[in-house]
Order: sequence, then C-alpha cells, then structure tokens
Amino acid sequence: MAISISVVLLLLILTVVFLRSGGLRISHALVCVTLGFYLASSSVAPTISEGLAATADVVSSVRP
Repeated sequence: MAISISVVLLLLILTVVFLRSGGLRISHALVCVTLGFYLASSSVAPTISEGLAATADVVSSVRP
C-alpha cells in the first residue's frame, strides 16, 4: 500500500506540473492516464466516484 500511495503522489505531482506548463504532450497524457488507473485501483476510488456523481446531480438540477 505504501508503494502505491507514493506512486500516486508522484504521478499527481507530475500531472500538475505538466498541466501548469501549458503544453500536454503524448508522454504527459500517458502519465495522466496512468494516474487515473492507479486512482481507480486505490482506496479513494469510491470517494471520487461518489463526488463525481454528486457533482453531476447538482449540475443536472441547475436550470438556465
């Protein structure tokens, strides 16, 4: 578990750096995809899923 968390943190830091630099290359996109796979297999996946579902509910209930 400790190795998984450190890999996720490293990938998260790399993703933030890549996104802030302004240009997203293929290698940067692969890092982002790898971060997504690690997050999906981590213990925070249900929390992320519930948060996205709640956000989608709020957005869908907003009337223009």
